[in-house]
Amino acid sequence: MRTPDRSLGNSKVRCAIYTRKSSDEGLEQEFNSLDAQREACAAYIASQRHAGWTAVADMYDDGGLSGGTMERPALQRLLVDIKANKVQIVVVYKVDRLTRSLADFAKIVDIFDGHGASFVSVTQQFNTTTSMGRLTLNMLLSFAQFEREIAGERIRDKIAASKAKGMWMGGNVPLGYDIQDRKLIVNKSEADTIRLIFQRYAELGSVTLLRKELARQGIVSKRREGAGGRLSGGQKLSRGALYLMLQNRIYCAEIKHKGNVYPGQHEAIVDPDLWQVVQDKLATNRQERALGVSAESPSLLAGLIVDAEGRRLTPTHANKRGKRYRYYISTSLLDGKRRAGQGTFRLPAGEIEGLVLDRLRAFLASRSGSAEAMAPIDLSADALEAVLHHASQLAARWQTLPSTEVMKFVRSSVERVSVAVDRIEVSLDCLKLLNALGGGPVSIDDNFAPIVLSIAANLRRAGKGKRLVIAGNAHREIDANLIALLKQAFATRAAFLTGTDDSLSAMTQRLGMGHGQLVALVRLSYLAPDLIRDCIEGRHPVELTPTRLLKLGKDLPHDWSVQRTHLGFAR
Repeated sequence: MRTPDRSLGNSKVRCAIYTRKSSDEGLEQEFNSLDAQREACAAYIASQRHAGWTAVADMYDDGGLSGGTMERPALQRLLVDIKANKVQIVVVYKVDRLTRSLADFAKIVDIFDGHGASFVSVTQQFNTTTSMGRLTLNMLLSFAQFEREIAGERIRDKIAASKAKGMWMGGNVPLGYDIQDRKLIVNKSEADTIRLIFQRYAELGSVTLLRKELARQGIVSKRREGAGGRLSGGQKLSRGALYLMLQNRIYCAEIKHKGNVYPGQHEAIVDPDLWQVVQDKLATNRQERALGVSAESPSLLAGLIVDAEGRRLTPTHANKRGKRYRYYISTSLLDGKRRAGQGTFRLPAGEIEGLVLDRLRAFLASRSGSAEAMAPIDLSADALEAVLHHASQLAARWQTLPSTEVMKFVRSSVERVSVAVDRIEVSLDCLKLLNALGGGPVSIDDNFAPIVLSIAANLRRAGKGKRLVIAGNAHREIDANLIALLKQAFATRAAFLTGTDDSLSAMTQRLGMGHGQLVALVRLSYLAPDLIRDCIEGRHPVELTPTRLLKLGKDLPHDWSVQRTHLGFAR
C-alpha cells in the first residue's frame, strides 16, 4: 500500500472520519456513540497537524448497521470518494467499526491500496502503511469475526432455550394476537376471525373457496404500525398467507422450533379437535395433488351435474406444469361439436364440489329448513324428530367424514346439480334423503317434488369456458397477467417513441413479436386512465383475459368513453 507523501510541510493530507454503530438504540440522544467516535478521531487528526493532516468536511456515519456487510450507505460513499482521490487517510475509532469480516476487509484494503489511501485506528495505535500493521490488523479482524460468530451462536442457543420454554421470540405478531410485555395476548375480535377461517376451511376443504369468501366479507390481514408510524397490512388474504395461517401452531398454543414442538405460554385460539381436522384436510389435499388422485378418481358430481338446459357436464382434467386440474365441461367442448347459440361451460371441479357440499351441510344443520323439506311426507312427530336429530349429527360430523361416506350420501340423496349463469341448484330426492337420514323406507304412492337448494353465483365467460364468481359477482380478483400486459404495452410504446430501431420490422424482430401484436400493444398504452385503474384494482370484467384484451386492442377506439363499451366494462 502506498503512503501519502508527507515530505512537504505545507502539503495537506485529507482525512475522513468513519463511524458506525450496530444498533440504533441511543442514536436519538443529543450526544451519542457516533459523536463520541467522531470526537476521538478528530482529536487524533488534530494531533497530526504537523504532518499536514486535516479532516474533510464530509461526515461518514452508519448508525444502526451491522459491520458484517459492506452494504452501508456511508461506507459506500467513502469508498467512492477514495476512488476519486478525495480522501487519503481513513480514521476510525476501532478496526471493527470499519468491518467485522476478514473477507470484506481484504476488499477494502485492495481499494485503499489501489488509490494510495491509508487506514488508521486511533485506539489501537497502528495503521496499514507497514507489513506489521497489516499482520496485526488481520489478527484483530480474525478475533473480531470469531467473536461475532460466537455471539451469533449464543443468540441462537438463547432463542432455542426460550422457545423450549414456550416463549414467543418476536417477529410479526400473528392475526388473532397482540403483544404485551413481550408476550402474546389474545385479541378477541381477531380471534373470532381466526376461528371463522379454520371452521370454514374445515367445512369447505378448499383454500381457493375460503379466500373468495373472506374477500367477500372484507376480512383482511393484520394491520401493523411500523417504525415512524408507517402502517402496513390490511390487505386481502392470499392463498399463500392462508396456507401459512392454517398451519401456524401458535393458534393451538404451541411453539415450533427446528422441527420440535413445545407447549406455548400463550392462550390457544383454535381448539385441538378443529386444529386436527384442518391439518388432516391439508395433508389429504397435499397428497392428492402430489399423486394426482383428485384428477383420476371418480368425480363427486359425475353423472349428476348438468347445465340449465339439462345437458350433462362431463368430468375431465388438464395437466399444467406437472399438476392436474379437474373440470366439469360441456360435452360439446369435449367432442369439438360446439353448436352456434349453445352455451358452454368449463368449470373448476373443486370449487363446484366445495360449494355443493357446503350447501348440503348448511341444509342439514338447519333444523327448520330440514323440517320444512320433510313436511310433505307427513311423518309422525317421533319419526321427524329422529330424522332431524340424525341430520344435525351428520352436519356436526360433516367436516370429519371420510370422502367415501360423503360421496355415498351425495349419490344416495342428490338427484341433480343444475348450473345456470346466475345460480347453482342442488335438487334432492325427498324420499331418498329420508332414507339417507335413517328415516327408513316409507310406502307412499305420491310423487314428491324435489327439494331445491340454491347457491348464488355468477358464471362469466373467460377464455374457452366460464369462470365461477360466487355470490353475485361480489368478489374481484386482481389478474397479475393482465397488469403485466399493460406494463408491456407502455414499455413497447416507450421503445417505439425513442426510435432506436432502424425500422418497424427491426423493432418487431428485436422484441420477438409480430406486427399486429406490436400495434395492439401500442394502442393499449393509450387506454383510458380509469380503465387502467380498474384493471389494476381487479374491477375489470371477468371475461377480459389478457388474450382477449390484446385481441380487442388491435381495434381500440381513441375515444375513452367508447373504449369502456368496446372492452365490456360496466358503465
